Amino acid sequence: MSGLIAVMLGSVLGGAARYFVSGMVARQVGETFPWGTLLINVSGALVIGVCGGLAKDSASILAQPDIWLFAVTGVLGCYTTVSSFSLQTLSLAKDNQMPRALGYVVLSVALSLAAAAAGFALVDVMK
Repeated sequence: MSGLIAVMLGSVLGGAARYFVSGMVARQVGETFPWGTLLINVSGALVIGVCGGLAKDSASILAQPDIWLFAVTGVLGCYTTVSSFSLQTLSLAKDNQMPRALGYVVLSVALSLAAAAAGFALVDVMK
């Protein structure tokens, strides 16, 4: 599979997953705070941590370039969203909700980094 096709196919799946997850969260808890984007970015960080941990082993399927391009660049690259995070943060700030904007930034970065680290650790524990 060529790299471009791998990324394109993965992007379709990642974009669809993001659409469904963010819609589900919005229906459950509303949209006064960007919980959907937070969940998407943190869960994506967890999965990319697992993928990164698995790819360290050259025998892993994720160590193959086309599989990495499909799963990480395509699926997770389209599933997670820095652009929505940025827009939502700016929208909160423009609406004079600076504590919420700052809280969103801190939660997003801290939880995403922790989730990625947990993904790597999970792989190490399972070996």
